[in-house]
Amino acid sequence: MNSKLAEIIHFLKRDDSKNEIETFFLAGLGNPGKEYEQNRHNIGFMVLNRFAAKYGENFSKYEKQALIAKFPVEKKRLILVKPQTFMNRSGQAIVPLVRYYKIPLENMLIAYDDIDLPFGLIRIRPSGGAGGHNGLASIINQLGTNIFPRMRVGIGRPPGKQNAASYVLKNFSASEIDILEIILEKSYEAITVFLQDGIEAAMNRFNSSSAA
Repeated sequence: MNSKLAEIIHFLKRDDSKNEIETFFLAGLGNPGKEYEQNRHNIGFMVLNRFAAKYGENFSKYEKQALIAKFPVEKKRLILVKPQTFMNRSGQAIVPLVRYYKIPLENMLIAYDDIDLPFGLIRIRPSGGAGGHNGLASIINQLGTNIFPRMRVGIGRPPGKQNAASYVLKNFSASEIDILEIILEKSYEAITVFLQDGIEAAMNRFNSSSAA
């Protein structure tokens, strides 16, 4: 092979790698059904609904026990997932999809509510335990690892002696709606940074700021 031909082949290979479409898997955790739609426990669904709406998309497909939205953003293919298994069995919907689409775990982001995080904060991490969240625990158990990106969306602890289980299954109060809107916008921005610049950039930018 002469040097000119080798140079052309090298250029074509380099060009192909630049145009390669990368797939990202974004999942929000919640419970299916109208009665749960506005619950604090469903803020993971709300985050994904907001993200999809920004691109004029909706969850019109059903695959492997989940509602799905698929669409491209720039040079990335996105798969958005809302499990329909109820929270405690989230892994039964998410993990088969991750395996079916052969998603690298670093390209997966799980959004879910966290009562141990004050309302108005989000925290992005590359790995970690379930922290008492049954939906995340189900994913970890089904996947066999806890090393994957996640975004905790703070809903705060219940006031007084209110039971945590009943608190998360109640709707956001009227006084919380304005802050909720800010949180959802911030979550959309954080996911966008995660997709464009990676998890470290998203952590550095969003782990310290409050919506309140």
